[in-house]
Amino acid sequence: MTTAPHRRRRPSGQEPDAPGVPARRAALKLLDAVLRRGLALEQALDSAAQGLAPNDRGLAHAIAAEALRRLPDLDALIDSATQRDLPDDAKARFALRIALVQALVLRTPGHAAISTVLPLVEGGPRKLVHGVFGTLLRQGVTLPEPPTLPDPVALRWHAAWGDQMIEDAERAIAVPPPLDLTLRNPAQAPDLAGKSLLPGHLRLDEKASVTGIDGYAEGDWWVQDLAASIPARLIGSGSGTALDLCAAPGGKTLQLAAAGWQVTAVDVSESRLARLHENLERTGLSAKVVAADLLKWQPTEPADAVLLDAPCSATGIFRRHPDVLHRVRPSMIAEMAELQTRLFARAALWVKPGGTLVFSTCSLEPQEGEAQLERFLAGHPQFAIVPVTADELPEGVLAREDGTLRLLPGALADAGGLDGFFIARLRRAA
Repeated sequence: MTTAPHRRRRPSGQEPDAPGVPARRAALKLLDAVLRRGLALEQALDSAAQGLAPNDRGLAHAIAAEALRRLPDLDALIDSATQRDLPDDAKARFALRIALVQALVLRTPGHAAISTVLPLVEGGPRKLVHGVFGTLLRQGVTLPEPPTLPDPVALRWHAAWGDQMIEDAERAIAVPPPLDLTLRNPAQAPDLAGKSLLPGHLRLDEKASVTGIDGYAEGDWWVQDLAASIPARLIGSGSGTALDLCAAPGGKTLQLAAAGWQVTAVDVSESRLARLHENLERTGLSAKVVAADLLKWQPTEPADAVLLDAPCSATGIFRRHPDVLHRVRPSMIAEMAELQTRLFARAALWVKPGGTLVFSTCSLEPQEGEAQLERFLAGHPQFAIVPVTADELPEGVLAREDGTLRLLPGALADAGGLDGFFIARLRRAA
């Protein structure tokens, strides 16, 4: 006896969705959450994909993420096939984005891409959506390679970094980044296919489910982009006290603990710290974890090393989180910069004489990097830059003349690239 395919029941007594439609409906909710409400893609995922099976949840995320990677180009195709431009927030535009990104990027057969999207515009312009989609596919359209950055982002980054950075960023957004692992014990590297770009690092040759990779259950490693591992690397090994500020989700805490430090990790988000607790237990490393607002909290005594990975717009991680390209506005950058200034000044108070302070942000905005350091040094003459040296960095990556590190999208592009970061290592006068 055969059973009918599972059909997810919709509320209010409506007919249940046909197979494949729930994942597309969730993708539409994700795009709406990012583009209309300004939420992070990961933040919106649980609500948008509620009740979905894991494979449908993954498909919804993949559709939304690829649509965000290529949104300007998808919209240009849609506009080329309509007599008048659809409103940016029109459900028909959202449905066409989802159908087109499936057919042109995810290689979903055209009939499946459109049939699973038309139910999303019930009571709306279904004929328009079907007609535009069919017209474009019959024309044999393709999306440009590399993708086009949104105009506001391209203008802002061009003003800061120039033509080459824009070209590099467009190439970087084209594909999701590789999976990097930081090893708990660099002397005991797991038997996995990949390339090491620094001691204690492994960039895997192929993507895989994280929990299924050898060594996960044993706590031999944790996932961490190579760029994100550099701030803690610049502190090095030691047996003294270290503060990891804005610590969640905790990769840098794990690095410092593995390097011998007595670590106190502080973050305002208890929910994000839960992942740090899990990783500490999995790896067998130890740290004191504190959930607190750093504008109100302070340690009982200064530390030998302080790492402030400051909250920021996170535009440097756009290749793994393309939603930042569409929801980060100048107002958010200004707000984050103001918070960073306050946190930077507080962190300075907690460094022992002769101690190290590392400031970092995963941002490509100068207001959240270079400008912060300039302002800090002007008001804190007891601190001086300790230059980052070539032997502390992957081959092909160099510090700037002032000793700080600015990672732009072109860094190590041929080896899989790096997230965007600004990093400065400082020492307090003894």
